[in-house]
Amino acid sequence: MIINAIIAEYNPFHKGHKLQLERAKQKTGADYTIVIMSGSFVQRGTPAILDKFLRTEMALKCGADLVLELPVCYSCSSAEYFAFGAVTLADKLSVVDNLCFGSESGDPEVLSRIAKILENEPDEYKEYLRQNIRLGLSFPIARTSALIQYDNSLAFARDVLATPNNILGIEYIKALNTRNSRISPITTKRIGLDFHDHRFGVGQCSSKAIRDALFNGNSEDYLKNEMPSEAFEILSDNIDSCIFPDDFSEMLYYKLLMERNEGYMRFLDVSNDLSDRIIKKLPKFRSFTDFCDTLKTKEITYTRISRILMHILLDITDNMMVERTRNDYIPYVRVLGFKEASKEVLTRIKNNSSLPIITKLADAQKALSKDAYSILMDELKINDIYLGALAMKTNTPLKNEISTPIVKL
Repeated sequence: MIINAIIAEYNPFHKGHKLQLERAKQKTGADYTIVIMSGSFVQRGTPAILDKFLRTEMALKCGADLVLELPVCYSCSSAEYFAFGAVTLADKLSVVDNLCFGSESGDPEVLSRIAKILENEPDEYKEYLRQNIRLGLSFPIARTSALIQYDNSLAFARDVLATPNNILGIEYIKALNTRNSRISPITTKRIGLDFHDHRFGVGQCSSKAIRDALFNGNSEDYLKNEMPSEAFEILSDNIDSCIFPDDFSEMLYYKLLMERNEGYMRFLDVSNDLSDRIIKKLPKFRSFTDFCDTLKTKEITYTRISRILMHILLDITDNMMVERTRNDYIPYVRVLGFKEASKEVLTRIKNNSSLPIITKLADAQKALSKDAYSILMDELKINDIYLGALAMKTNTPLKNEISTPIVKL
């Protein structure tokens, strides 16, 4: 039996995602595909546009066999933490043969060469990086320049670290190497528009383009062209339940006010300078997205600001990440959904993984250690923030995740 793993957000699921699932299966001859998916909050520091169970249903109907949840402290974090959390989960399942991911490069050799340098960080490379940062270059540009200064043969790959899927791919390979994992990294060249492209009808569009279309109220015909019919049907039936960053504006403003006197340095990735800047600019707060624009600088991007503000809102702290990292990232497997016809893969995980598997939240306390159960409760508390925003937006009763069944097809 050959099992692939794919790390994804499916925010939302589009034709490019389905193509990746199919190509990965063809390339590896896999029997099953496990998807490790972000839950309610995603890596760019925003809420998922649809709740995780709807996105799980999309994935299962479009080719996945089993969907597992990536805990939010990784799903809403930097590329490095995102990758290490997800790769660790895949590794601890003890059944995964291949980690399949799309990249703009499509060249596993180049990605592996860069990953090896960033993993080991030779002294010469680190000195180049320090010099570049002192020159006032932003970290991504400083890092790219340092890589080329360290290894001139990488000059042809200057653009590799300028694109998000390449960056994630490099971090996946780093994480696999660090864990000495048996899992093989498999990359395919990403087809379609650039992440930032908003156009429709020109091939495989980006998830961002779909989200922007939903936000702007564009015709559903646009969305229908870019999504598999199974995924589009789910989206169409739940289009009034789409969530956007500004749906969290009031919550964020309240949280920032409550933490203002103490500053924000206890939260993940917040420097002293940024904490002071948030305090100084707080009177200008108008909305989540507007405040991101207000706070961004040449040195710190909009996306990183959005992620940091989400860390503050969700109470994700430096200490939390230190503790999770110290305890090897992942203490349980949370199942979001599976195909009955693919139940064999879930059975194989139960027989091979050292981690407890949670399919029913009501049984979690008995199955988990005290520390693992505490982490799960933190996850549910954070998800209640998402569900609360959804309930207020749609004027519907607050959903209870504990009584929400996993998706079975």
